[in-house]
Amino acid sequence: MASEKQTRREWLEASAGAAVASSAAAQNAGGAGRPNILLIISDQFRWDCIGAMGLNPMNLTPNLDRMASRGCLFRSAISNQPVCAPARASIFTGQYAGKHGVWRNSLGLAEGAVTIGSVMKQAGYSTNYIGKWHLAPAVGDPNGPDTRGFVKPQHRGGFQDLWEAANVLEMTSHAYEGDMWDGDGKPLHFADRYRADFMTDRAQLFLRSRAAKSPFLLTLSYLEVHHQNDKDTFDPPKEFAGRYPNPFIPQDLRPLPGSWPSQIADYFACVAKMDEIVGTLRQTLVETGLDKNTIVMFTSDHGNHFRTRNAEYKRSPHESSIHIPLVVEGPGFNRGVQVPELVSHVDFAPTLLSAAGIAVPASMQGRNFLPLLDRHTDRRNEAWRDEVYFEMSEFITGRGLRTPQYTYAVAAPKFPGWRAAPTVDKYVEYMLYDLHSDPFQQVNLAGRAPYQKIATELRQRLRARMREASGEQAAIEPAWFPYS
Repeated sequence: MASEKQTRREWLEASAGAAVASSAAAQNAGGAGRPNILLIISDQFRWDCIGAMGLNPMNLTPNLDRMASRGCLFRSAISNQPVCAPARASIFTGQYAGKHGVWRNSLGLAEGAVTIGSVMKQAGYSTNYIGKWHLAPAVGDPNGPDTRGFVKPQHRGGFQDLWEAANVLEMTSHAYEGDMWDGDGKPLHFADRYRADFMTDRAQLFLRSRAAKSPFLLTLSYLEVHHQNDKDTFDPPKEFAGRYPNPFIPQDLRPLPGSWPSQIADYFACVAKMDEIVGTLRQTLVETGLDKNTIVMFTSDHGNHFRTRNAEYKRSPHESSIHIPLVVEGPGFNRGVQVPELVSHVDFAPTLLSAAGIAVPASMQGRNFLPLLDRHTDRRNEAWRDEVYFEMSEFITGRGLRTPQYTYAVAAPKFPGWRAAPTVDKYVEYMLYDLHSDPFQQVNLAGRAPYQKIATELRQRLRARMREASGEQAAIEPAWFPYS
């Protein structure tokens, strides 16, 4: 029976991928048949800022809302590791952090790693990258060193054509001044131009060039809406400053002390600017005719809780850290649907490859979520495992499971902060939230007697996912401080 279910799942995913690839070909006026892919990553973007989600009344994202109404809005997209580098490695490799090895920042992606870039290049696509990379070895790494700026070709994750990036863009630039580097190591300096606009200018040059006439993958990895590290500020463009003097406050933040009272207005201004940029890029696709055959995916690496859940902005199991935006439009995705099922970073590469009609490598642990778009046929969704496994590092060493109703997380004692380890022998339950009754996660249920049965079930499921993701065999102890 198990093999029959597996066969059925494989058939459903393969058939859905073929259907979308066929649809993409049908919608392509030029008849080339292979869709282009534009992947837009906005760093530290809260999922609930998107107006179409129905939780923020400020109309910050009219362009993303239009994109969602035309394409697909994923209501439950989750980061597999709410830290910059591990999350990006999961997006590109389709693997969990315990498998791809970038389990915290300042670790480089392995040379020769199988990524969406390397696979699409082999399939005849041009593979192009603009912006923040964060996956080259740190200075001093025996596999490097790469600097905070220029990234050597062997450390570019299979992006072999246009390369205009900085390894750690937040360290090589400010909002109106800084540097990226091209593929040959030549500095691309900008001054008196907003950083995100400079990147968009470069993207428009590519989209209007001959290089965009053949099938391409273009990743635009913006630093916005991330804070400026050396100043600890969110820096919107000058024309957006002061736009939101009395903003709406998300309900998860209201009861908790943190940095949001002084920072959220500028954060929302950065969100609005990123939405404007999405509009600019979509309009450029229309003007060049590329919109007819380009899949556009907008997402983030993690969210932002404004120091309400720990001492910085993410690295926690809360929705404000792990819940991310995901909006997709283009050939095969123009369904006008909202998808409630849980998906995650590891699913992005398998899905985009399937949409392009390219075989998904066996190394990728994620799943193609194209079957979920066929809302009219419930049987298409029988095989979907509606839960997400995630890992945590740097603030704690932790593991977690996000289901439609619960967030369950465990942490390793004695391994906090940057002393975090890739694997440990023992974890202890430390957070359990019922998202149905407590969607803003104000009441931690870990250790409470009425929830012991639920905790036991989730503990077993989490251990199974840990073994599946990386072979990890660590024990998980019940909460150390039970409540009757």
